[in-house]
Amino acid sequence: MSRYIGPACRLCKAEGAKLFLKGDRCYTAKCAITKSEGATVKGKKGRPRTKVSEYGIRLREKQKLRRFYGMNELQFKRFFEIANKQTGQTGHNFLSLLERRLDNVVYRLGFANSRKQARQLVMHGHFRVNGKRVDIPSYLVDSGDVVAVMEKSRDVALIKENAEVATARKAPEWLEVNAEKIEGKVLSLPSREQIDAPVTEQLVVEFYAR
Repeated sequence: MSRYIGPACRLCKAEGAKLFLKGDRCYTAKCAITKSEGATVKGKKGRPRTKVSEYGIRLREKQKLRRFYGMNELQFKRFFEIANKQTGQTGHNFLSLLERRLDNVVYRLGFANSRKQARQLVMHGHFRVNGKRVDIPSYLVDSGDVVAVMEKSRDVALIKENAEVATARKAPEWLEVNAEKIEGKVLSLPSREQIDAPVTEQLVVEFYAR
């Protein structure tokens, strides 16, 4: 399945939620969702509401989560199947696996301003895990792993700029950041309370279980 290359803001509007696909812009007044919320407050009419089927509700929740992590359907479903075979709640397992992807961890550490940018940086070989170069965005980190920028990549302008901005950001509790060394450590596997994905994961589980 091909990757979506259209306007990122269109995806957020379609899901009616901030998916943080455009990095820092999503935190400003320029965000399309923020603008539309402001227009609604001022009394402008939005889209007419139509009744959505039970299937439609679950489909939208699945699409929202998939787009939040910037994955295609094949990748997304493969991770769900892995989560479904694990013990415990499938929904929580699924979110934990998605959070542990290397591209997401690089983004969470603040070394990229979006998951899309993080994916590109990883694919170009700018990061290592436990001293070993890894260029696979879907690589799963584990508790105790150290994710760091390759020595030869420390002078890349984009990475240096992101590292400086990272000092002002707060990383999730399951990660520890050292912006000076441009590296981070996985303190533990993420719990549901530590994941800010704007979804009801049980609906996603029900979508694939139909």
